[in-house]
Amino acid sequence: MSFDRDLSEEFVFIASRSSGAGGQNVNKVSTKVELRFDVENSVLLSEEEKNMLKEKLYNKISKEGILQIVSQAERSQLLNKERCIAKFYALLEKCFFKPKKRIAVKSTRAMREKRLEEKRLHAETKKQRSSKSFE
Repeated sequence: MSFDRDLSEEFVFIASRSSGAGGQNVNKVSTKVELRFDVENSVLLSEEEKNMLKEKLYNKISKEGILQIVSQAERSQLLNKERCIAKFYALLEKCFFKPKKRIAVKSTRAMREKRLEEKRLHAETKKQRSSKSFE
């Protein structure tokens, strides 16, 4: 299931200098990208969706209701921006996923008989092992 709505008009991107590998590029170019999404004031999400996001992503949402996602893995600002967007939608999919209800099924007679036969064979095997005398 993929998230079907486009929320990109509510994204705020902030670029800054990245840390880590990249040589001189790190010191000169702002490649680290931070995506900020205001969950509290979002017009595109329903109240139910906002509450679900706040409940499931409480550790990623600030007190002001802003969801922050950071990417600095790539050497290009554009690639980091795309990676942030992909992370955001993956997070939403995971958050809004509803597992199917399990339907209890009664075991058939053949299944019960097969299980009992396997238990009997296993017991027989163990019984044969213990009957050996080590004198």
